Amino acid sequence: MLFRSAISVGDLFLGALIPGVMLGGLYILYILIYAQLRPEIAPLSEDAVPIDLKLLGGIAKAIAPALGLMLAVLGSIFFGIATPTEASGVGALGAGLLALGKGRLDRGVLRDVLRDTTRTTGFIFAILLTATAYSLVLRGLGGDKLIASALLGLPFGPEGIVLTILFFTFLLGFFLDWIEITLIVLPLVSPVVTNLGFDLVWFTVLFAVCLQTSFLTPPVGFALFYLKGVAPEEITLTTIYRGVVPFICLQAVGLLLIFRWPEIALWLPRIAYGP
Repeated sequence: MLFRSAISVGDLFLGALIPGVMLGGLYILYILIYAQLRPEIAPLSEDAVPIDLKLLGGIAKAIAPALGLMLAVLGSIFFGIATPTEASGVGALGAGLLALGKGRLDRGVLRDVLRDTTRTTGFIFAILLTATAYSLVLRGLGGDKLIASALLGLPFGPEGIVLTILFFTFLLGFFLDWIEITLIVLPLVSPVVTNLGFDLVWFTVLFAVCLQTSFLTPPVGFALFYLKGVAPEEITLTTIYRGVVPFICLQAVGLLLIFRWPEIALWLPRIAYGP
């Protein structure tokens, strides 16, 4: 496995691209197969129209602006044109131009955007500051060395230690948001993973997929409560719990595939940036 002790944001974006497409493909494949086996669970809508070139052209025209904005942001990072911070500015500028082109940008919208952005940024910085303070205290008291020695002392071998980290990450995802876990847990375990000789891009992608799986898993499952908040009233939380089980299994399959074949996450960064 390719060993790198330092990685860039571009490495992580590219490393997550193929696993993300793979997981999306697994979801689509499952839905198509299940709908074929049980057509009554996915009936055609009353206003459904045949798929033809005109319809496909309309869909392409509708998604082109958003797709172009995504390519501008991610492409500027992938090709080294802009840093992630600069790319966020590209995204904000592109979104503003799209809103202006559609006639939806006025003083009221701009005021609401600035207010909401300031509020959200304040929340994120508050979490960042408190998580950083917690990490500094933990390291000052030797907690990072204690965790590292405890993990390295496990009798499971290198891969078993990585699986142990992912298991506890999965449990933490029941109670903590991803920002806290990423800012506190990831810096503590990444030196251990580096010590074991694993690639940090591969491990970080595994870490992200594991968190995503945890957020889908009852009884907590933050994503399930978000879904309940936007679902129709007749859709109960129990129904959502039952419906998400196959997707949890697909997430586990994707996690296993990335774990067994690291090149799923490492091939694209290697091709783009070299060893």
